[in-house]
Amino acid sequence: MKRFVPWLVVIVGLLIIAFVVRQRRTRGAANYQTATVTRGPITQAVTATGTLNPVVNVQVGSQVSGNIAKLFADFNSQVKAGQVVAQIDPALFQATVTQAEGDLANAQAALELARVNAKRTQDLFARKTSSQADLDQAMANLHQAEANVKIKQGALDKAKADLEHCTITSPIDGVVISRSVDVGQTVAASLQAPVIFQIANDLTKMQIDSNVAEADVGVVQVGQDVDFTVDAFPMRIFHGKVVQVRNAPITVQNVVTYDTVIGVSNPDLKLKPGMTANVSIIVAHKDNVLEIKNAALRYRPAEAAAAEAGSTSSRSGARQGGPRPGG
Repeated sequence: MKRFVPWLVVIVGLLIIAFVVRQRRTRGAANYQTATVTRGPITQAVTATGTLNPVVNVQVGSQVSGNIAKLFADFNSQVKAGQVVAQIDPALFQATVTQAEGDLANAQAALELARVNAKRTQDLFARKTSSQADLDQAMANLHQAEANVKIKQGALDKAKADLEHCTITSPIDGVVISRSVDVGQTVAASLQAPVIFQIANDLTKMQIDSNVAEADVGVVQVGQDVDFTVDAFPMRIFHGKVVQVRNAPITVQNVVTYDTVIGVSNPDLKLKPGMTANVSIIVAHKDNVLEIKNAALRYRPAEAAAAEAGSTSSRSGARQGGPRPGG
């Protein structure tokens, strides 16, 4: 039994040495990851963000100042063109019309008197019982009376127009998306017409105003397909088409973008005005092309990665083909 002990020690030692050598070889061998080259579609897209807006959005305001007496529409109300949506208290404007009618009547009476005087003066002048100066004065009074009638008629027309403007109507068929006043509130139209309602023509057809970077706008064209999502429905992809690329630049903090208008169909009315859209404009698409994993086109040996771990400079390389261990 004792004579087998040395041989047992030798055998165990050889096994340990073989195990260590194998471990070192395994550690130094390249560990390849493989993937199958396939065929499929490939798409190039330009990404941007934008805001959903109605195609036609009309601001309905008041051309006269006064108190809001009645409101006949509210948020989300469906309205027709010509439908009354608000009423401004007409009392003051009705009084102005009445006064203007009285002023016009006085001016017309003065005109009739001036005509009679002018006719009488002409007859007297023809019989040489009136002077030329009297005739000239009578004719001047007649012309002045005629002009005064026109002035009073204009004042009456304006007063009637202001009275009509107390009744505010919708200019289009659509839906009210915003109301800015309440009953009893005073609106002042001294400088510009105050906005009372915003009415969208048809929310089943909307548009996205997206800001495309100047570096990408060169490949964006009218008619290109668009996919987009909104935060309200993150799992749903909506579709549209580019309908306009506007030439006017938009500069914010020295960053230049261009407004790209995207037409969108919204039959189920899920999309709302003001929603933020994450847009992907499809600028190129190919079918049945070879597809290779991105990782196969980029290789960094473990030694290089370890050497760069403590370096302040970062280097990376990319090439086609498989990795070459030790190269």
